[in-house]
Amino acid sequence: MSRKRSKPWLHRFSRPLIGAIATVGTINTAYITYLRFTSTSCPTDTCAVLASRYATVFGQPLSLFGMLAYIAMIVFALLPLLINAETQKNLRNRLEDKTWLLLWVGATAMFAFSIYLMSIMFTEFVFGGRSLGLAGVCPFCLFSAILATAMFVLVILGREWEERGTLISIGTVVTLFTFVASLAIYAPPPEVTAGGTVTDTQGRVIFSYDTESGDAETQLAEHLQSTGAVMFGSYRCPHCCDQKALFGQAASPKMPYTECTPGGKDANPEVCQQELLESEKISKQPAGFPTWKIDGKYLTGKQTLQTLASASNYDGPQDFKNASSTRCTAQ
Repeated sequence: MSRKRSKPWLHRFSRPLIGAIATVGTINTAYITYLRFTSTSCPTDTCAVLASRYATVFGQPLSLFGMLAYIAMIVFALLPLLINAETQKNLRNRLEDKTWLLLWVGATAMFAFSIYLMSIMFTEFVFGGRSLGLAGVCPFCLFSAILATAMFVLVILGREWEERGTLISIGTVVTLFTFVASLAIYAPPPEVTAGGTVTDTQGRVIFSYDTESGDAETQLAEHLQSTGAVMFGSYRCPHCCDQKALFGQAASPKMPYTECTPGGKDANPEVCQQELLESEKISKQPAGFPTWKIDGKYLTGKQTLQTLASASNYDGPQDFKNASSTRCTAQ
């Protein structure tokens, strides 16, 4: 009597493992998306990557599309497991075959796209281009790339693939399409010729904005300056630029601002460190960028101009031009 050979353990548990990894990836990308949509105070070390043009696709956070991709992988991995193998064996087998192909396409695309993004992160932000060193490493992005790689390996090793030639052909097409689409989406942006800009000490434009200033914005900026208020920020921080964009091109140079990150113009990190520590001590909450100090009190995060006017006892015109949702453009 011949004994039926049992499946290797990796084949038995590959789908749950892929589903678990995709779930972690969903949480990771959902958190990044939350930070982007809520304009939460900027983490100082990873803003350059998360706020760059590579973090946005079709006007939406790249992390949102990443989250949807991870959710799709969860569905492809776990859906067949919901079918009873005893009573609906044929249906489950058909569903497994189809979803394995979808898992291969999805994992290959995500792996290839992760390679592209990691190459951008290290060649532009860490070593070349902006040369930020370790500050150019985005841990959320790196973690997502590791998860995508793990899923890719599990899809390859997670079953006995019979038609390997077809598998390689599909993988090659998907990889080429992913790279071509990535290059098309992230084509070099046009040169910035107008509008306000945020630059580093070498003159490279990090963010730009084209919002206008009215008399109200100008007078509020001058009032904040004259009363000793100050905004602590970072040239890498998108929310700091968004705050400047609320004042507009003409008024933003008049607002009181202290650069906290080395590499930014006239940076004074020692003063920033003292003030941010004092902010945390008083508010009992982590301080981020931007942080305002007005009349001895601290306000963390991007503030509306109405809030700044109220906090500083400004009694000038308040017909501000720009809505609080005004955003800068990452370069």
